[in-house]
Amino acid sequence: MVWAVKQAVFGIFIAVLAWAGAAAHAGERGAVTNLPLPRFVSLKAGEGNVRRGPGLSHRIDWVYQRRNLPLEVVGEFGHWRRVRDRDGIGGWIHYSLLSGARTVIVEEDMLPMRRAADPDADIAARAESGVIARLGPCKQDWCRIGAGGIWGWVPKTALWGVKPDELRD
Repeated sequence: MVWAVKQAVFGIFIAVLAWAGAAAHAGERGAVTNLPLPRFVSLKAGEGNVRRGPGLSHRIDWVYQRRNLPLEVVGEFGHWRRVRDRDGIGGWIHYSLLSGARTVIVEEDMLPMRRAADPDADIAARAESGVIARLGPCKQDWCRIGAGGIWGWVPKTALWGVKPDELRD
């Protein structure tokens, strides 16, 4: 009898996990904020504890130590947001440490930042791999980013922190 109950509970747990995974891929909205999931945000603070679960009682797995680091919100629970970074590693972080200001990470070394969204446009500057830049407008294949006071257009595929189909004014 106990075994049957455990099997039933486990079956329900697996069903809920499958539903949650499917919902995340079907344009789900956060239960707390009603904002789209997944979505990109940035780390507001210079440090942010990443916990195993949504609450102060959960163990800290690591600490993000890079202000403006772009993160992807993939879940919500109360004042906590489940996030992941560009390496796919994640955990739970308190919402007060996050900002809606959009940033991206440059993933191509010495990336030309062009004066226009055109591969033949003049180069304004070059960005090193790993640079965190502010995200401006995005067209179908290009985004305007700013770092060190310099703004330029780069191919969207060279950035982490923006969706491939995302358009921004």
